[in-house]
Amino acid sequence: MADPTGFLKYERAEPAKRAKAERVRDWQEVYADVGQEERNQQVRTQAGRCMDCGIPFCHSGGSGCPLGNLIPEWNDLVRRGDWAEASERLHATNNFPEFTGKLCPAPCEAGCVLSISPASGGPVAIKRVEETISAQAWESGYVQPQQAAVSTGQRVAVVGSGPAGLAAAQQLTRAGHEVTVFERDDRLGGLLRYGIPEFKMEKKVLDRRLAQLRNEGTTFVTGCEVGVDLTVEELRERYDAVVLAVGALRGRDDTTTPGRELTGVHLAMEHLVPANRQCEGDGPPVIDAEGKHVVIIGGGDTGADSYGTSIRQGALSVTQLDQYPQPPSTRDDDRSPWPTWPYLLRTYPVHEETGERRFAVAVKRFVGDENGNVRGIELHKVRVEKDPETGRREVVPISEEVEELPADLVLFAIGFEGVEHMRLVDDLGLKLTKRGTLSCGSDWQTEAPGVFVCGDAHRGASLVVWAIAEGRSVANAVDTYLTGASDLPSPVHPTALPLAVV
Repeated sequence: MADPTGFLKYERAEPAKRAKAERVRDWQEVYADVGQEERNQQVRTQAGRCMDCGIPFCHSGGSGCPLGNLIPEWNDLVRRGDWAEASERLHATNNFPEFTGKLCPAPCEAGCVLSISPASGGPVAIKRVEETISAQAWESGYVQPQQAAVSTGQRVAVVGSGPAGLAAAQQLTRAGHEVTVFERDDRLGGLLRYGIPEFKMEKKVLDRRLAQLRNEGTTFVTGCEVGVDLTVEELRERYDAVVLAVGALRGRDDTTTPGRELTGVHLAMEHLVPANRQCEGDGPPVIDAEGKHVVIIGGGDTGADSYGTSIRQGALSVTQLDQYPQPPSTRDDDRSPWPTWPYLLRTYPVHEETGERRFAVAVKRFVGDENGNVRGIELHKVRVEKDPETGRREVVPISEEVEELPADLVLFAIGFEGVEHMRLVDDLGLKLTKRGTLSCGSDWQTEAPGVFVCGDAHRGASLVVWAIAEGRSVANAVDTYLTGASDLPSPVHPTALPLAVV
């Protein structure tokens, strides 16, 4: 185990960021490159803060990591400088630690014993350690293709190339199955490609991992919408099993606020996707924040992504609106006791750059000009009330006072409603649940025999770490279905709920 007194010797330290004036002018990642030697020494110190806590809640699926990452083990290996073994232990439970190390909100840190008391200096910087192990592994050549020794002769189709689909594909390929991943977009990665901005994760990180999957034997087909370009009949004829990892990309909209029809009011993904395409070299985006007053409705991750993207596109101003009150800066033990995910004010690096966040407010109406373009919003203060019987939330104005803000571009980042309506689902005879997801049995199999589901399509829009965990678990189920038994790990059950992050 790691040094049990390390947390008494060292303070928690975050990685250095590039200067704000520098990073807002490009699309490169926010964090500074301090050099391999300095980076590794800093992280060895941070890993040394991991204590011999006895029960490591950090890698418990109920309160910490859904993947069951062996966090205390690789913390101690990093502390001792054994990067090769640390990489082996990290990859034992996580196919893509470079994704989670950059994108996961780290429920493991919320479950860290050092999160119990502020006097401890804060949790171990687990996410930072994870990302550095992965970086060192790639730099040192530890990450190599793992090709199956024996082919089963069974063919599997994976529909969707997001983290869930990629995890399932890699596990099944390594088990000896012939796996083909179908992606309707022109490039692979799903939301990792076109939803996550470059400044959060540069796409060379994704491309590097895709190259490994190809070298292991996974086949990829882009620009193919299964159900249309490849019919369900053809799919069934060619493949012995099918994995649906189609995501939950149906964006939640607000069609009731007056003025929603004005030009310049969009869903956030309509802005993020073309911005990411521009970074891929596809030309200028149709929806551009340059020279505009931008208002973002919604306080979550997608809103923050649009916030940072608007800044880098040259917005005149950026304002993010949240209908809920400003969260506290420290954990409220009554509302979110340790080791659950704490209800806190979460400040992303983009919020430090410029712009403003407003809480407990909502749009009364969108104001347009004579040409039908949005030019402003009317804002009022609100309170969110919850009906004790139905659980439905209602936004209630608490004042008649109305404030008008300039707005040339308005972006809705208020979540997702589930799986998009698609011919594939209809032709398979599947029905969406009330949550807009696809249900499955305890074996991850849908009502269509031989068709399995995982990731956001099954659980609704969630975290990258849950997507990978479900992809690994569905691979075990498919392998069992095809061969009768499986040695592949299965970290989560289909009924598992994210107790730490909701």
